This record gives sequence, structure tokens and C-alpha cells, in this order.
Amino acid sequence: MPEFPYSRLRRWPDVEADNLQAYDATDELLVDRARAFGAPGSETVVIGDGFGAITLALTDAGLDGVRVHQDLATGRRALQRNADELGITGFVSHELEPALLDGARLVVLQLPKSLAELEEIADAVARWAAPDVVLVAGGRVKHMTLTQNEVLGRSFAHVQAQRAERKSRLIDASGPLPVPADPPFPVTAKHDGLTLVAHGGAFAGARLDIGTRVLCEVLGLGGSQLRKNDGNQTRKGPIGAGGEDSSGVVNATESPRVLDLGCGTGALGVSFALAHPEARVTATDRSAAAVASARATASANGVADRVTVMHDDAGSELPDGSFDIVLLNPPFHLGTSIHTGAATRLFDAAARVLRPGGELFTVYNSSLGYRAELTRLIGATEQLRRTPKFTATRSVRGR
Repeated sequence: MPEFPYSRLRRWPDVEADNLQAYDATDELLVDRARAFGAPGSETVVIGDGFGAITLALTDAGLDGVRVHQDLATGRRALQRNADELGITGFVSHELEPALLDGARLVVLQLPKSLAELEEIADAVARWAAPDVVLVAGGRVKHMTLTQNEVLGRSFAHVQAQRAERKSRLIDASGPLPVPADPPFPVTAKHDGLTLVAHGGAFAGARLDIGTRVLCEVLGLGGSQLRKNDGNQTRKGPIGAGGEDSSGVVNATESPRVLDLGCGTGALGVSFALAHPEARVTATDRSAAAVASARATASANGVADRVTVMHDDAGSELPDGSFDIVLLNPPFHLGTSIHTGAATRLFDAAARVLRPGGELFTVYNSSLGYRAELTRLIGATEQLRRTPKFTATRSVRGR
């Protein structure tokens, strides 16, 4: 059988750069291991396939009916585009749900960055797959830890790391252990007036990360503000411009259209909805775990009727000029790589979806110095707060 053309795979619509590629040695080792295992495609599940390298290589090798789960919307779109480019069909996509794993005897996993995400996946495999299932997980050696083996050991009786090859390593896990009545995720935590709900793959879990906390404080969305705002307050002036209300926005409308872009667990969007009952909030994230978390967070805080959560990449499904306010705490990692391209894509998205005169409120690591880029892409940008670690800014969309 001819070798699979890995080099033809693309990351698009995700960020593409010289130091980023659509496959790695771990993908190839997992494919080789799956083919040697001999399970039919209908009993094979692939989880965490970044851009389709594992799924497409297995399907191309004759494993029909492979089930696949990818957390990222960009990964799902890249898989389909790569499949179309190569003329490959015969795989089925699922969420992390019983239908993904029912009857599965082999689960192939690209190890996630988060231990919590690994714990949720391992529990799901032990809970829903066949009793004789084997989980084969792989990663780059430099990103692997013994703690990953310990997490797998909570759900499997036998966990064995294999010899490293080409700077990657596989781990075999078998003998699923009895699972608790309730899955370990989602988890819930209360933060001074805000309840956060988080699945394993959601950034920061149920914690309120420092950057989000800074932006909430700047916008007047802290716990005391959430409790005292009875819906009768009105915004009287822009932040940083001498207005009477520190939570005000320029050119405010009676029912502002607000976007929490890259929402994570929904902390920013839900906090805004709690403090501003007249607002209609849309929250988007490319992570399916984040979307499920944000929906649960909105429900837990009683604002699900005013917060719409979408699984989308950089607001790609949202109309131009459709929002008055965008809230953004952008990432500065792509997987395990430090790369500012993700933030730039979100700044571009904010510029597109904001109406003229609309505002972007963002927070970022102070060392990244995004202010000039924000001014270029959005419009006039002012610093609202700077701490040793984080900077919060307000940008007004130019006309």
C-alpha cells in the first residue's frame, strides 16, 4: 500500500506558519500502532486528531467507519477540507458522548495539553467503550509527564509507556476500572456572585483566570457589582473618558449587542449579562469543551435566555458590523507552541463584527504589547489598566 501523503495536509483554517505543521511523528506512530492492532474501523475511535492526520491515514488504509472526536472547530474544518482534498470518505465525527465510544475496542488519542481534559477522556473511554478496550495515547516526549500515566491509572488497571521513537512516545492503557456513578466533569466553582462550570478541556477550568479577573474589574463586573446591579442602572459615559459610570460604553444602545469572543467557560459574557440585564450576549469559542462549559455557566447563573453560545472559529459565522461591544481575553498559545497568530485572528474578527464606533475591551499579557496592533486593526486604543502581568485596553472601531 502506498504511503499516506502526510505532507499534503494543511492546518487551514487554523493559523499556518513555517514553524507549524498539520502532523507530527506522534500521529504517524499512532497510525502504525492502530493498523497493527487490527480492529475494524467500526470499533476504532480517534480522539484529539489535530487536523485529520490519524483519521485520514487510517481510513485511507481501509478502516471504514472510524469514529472521531476533535475539540476544536478549526480541527474539524481542517479534517473535512483535507478529506475533500484527498478524496477520502468513511469516517464519522462525534462529540465526546456515548455514541462516540459505544463498542469501541481501540481508542487512539493524541494526548491533550490539560490533565483535566485527559481525565475526562479516560473516564469516558472506561465508562462507554467495550470492556476489552485498549487506549493508545501518544505525545511528544518533551511535553509528556509521569502525571499523565497517573491520570490514566485512575481509569485503567494497566498503563504501560512504550519506548520513545523520533522524539514521541506511546502509552498503552487497558483493563478499564469501574467508574463512579457520576462522571468527574463538569466541575463547578463559585466566585463572589458568579458560578463557573467547566469541562476538562476548558481553559483555566472552573477557576477565574487572572486576565479575566482584571478585565471584569475594569468593566465593573466584579462580585459586588453583580449583586448591586438591579437592572435599573444606565451607562452614562465611556470607560476612561470621565463618564459617571465606570461600566459604561461609548455610543451605548438600550439593548447592546455584546460578543464574548473566545469565551472559554463564559466568565466575561455571563458576568456582563448579570450586570446588564438589558444586554443580549453571544459567546463563541472554537473549543467544544469551552462551549459546553459556557452553556452550563449561563444556565447556572440564570442567564441562558440572554446568552447564546456558539461553537465557531473566530466569529466566522457572525455577520459583519453586528455587535456594539466585544469582550476578549485572547490566547497566546497554539497547542503547546507559543504563537501570537491566534490573538491576531481574534483582533481581525473583532474588527469585522464590530459596528463603526463599537468597542473592543481586551486584556493580554503585558509583555506582548498589542496596543499598536489593536490601533491598526480596530481603531483608537487606550490603556485602561496595567499590572506587572496584564494590560487591559479599550479600542473604538474606526468609521
